[in-house]
Amino acid sequence: MPNEDIDSTNLESVEKYRSYTRYLKRADEAMNSPAWWKTYRQYLNQEDPHHGEEKVDIGLPHGRAPRAKESRERKKIVKENRKSLELERATRLQTFKIPMERVEACWEETSWAYHVKRLADHHGIYKDLFPRAYFVPRVKLCISYGQDNSAQVHHGNHLTPTEAAVAPQVTFEAEEGSLWTLLLTSPDEHLQESEGEYLHWLVGNIPGGVAQSGEELASYLPPFPAKGTGFQRFIYVLFKQDRRIDYRAHEPNRAW
Repeated sequence: MPNEDIDSTNLESVEKYRSYTRYLKRADEAMNSPAWWKTYRQYLNQEDPHHGEEKVDIGLPHGRAPRAKESRERKKIVKENRKSLELERATRLQTFKIPMERVEACWEETSWAYHVKRLADHHGIYKDLFPRAYFVPRVKLCISYGQDNSAQVHHGNHLTPTEAAVAPQVTFEAEEGSLWTLLLTSPDEHLQESEGEYLHWLVGNIPGGVAQSGEELASYLPPFPAKGTGFQRFIYVLFKQDRRIDYRAHEPNRAW
């Protein structure tokens, strides 16, 4: 292993570089010299030959206000808060309460989409479903299982197959007249193909932001994890349609 020839009990005996230039020279020699072990970067490049390449944004455009306008509005709010005697008194007496509803609403308007994108990167969703591409989520999905909505779907939480045995309630905010397609897929632990995935649900031509009001193209397939396969990813993806799609030519044969 690297540095296995160094006696950690007597670090004073280790040769000193005595200059930054000499250190850089030795570092370049060590980097270019052959070794039986691999660095973490080399492992990444071996598993993903396209690691580090620029990816294509396939998401919806974002109609965010200009940063200069947001900055002016925030400065205006800060200026008004400094003039507020009630706010100063509540802060001084430690009676001021932060309205968490407003904090959450502000977070959803500004940082929510980018936090979800980071979570999707962490769980390898873009890498496995959209190779060399990415998108920033623009529509928030509200997904809940059970008649009493006891099992909520978040970004990476665990649900049991029993909790997800029946199709969930899926809602989202949508513009009037817009149409959407909802996909539920699982890229993990395919029983026959190592690179395959299972289609668990597909609903198209969804109007008004309620998945149950769309056309069900593939019936809901509950999770069926094989014993010993561990946790598996189940991914909901929402696509925006530019027009109504005629699915009659693609209807599955339900007589099987």
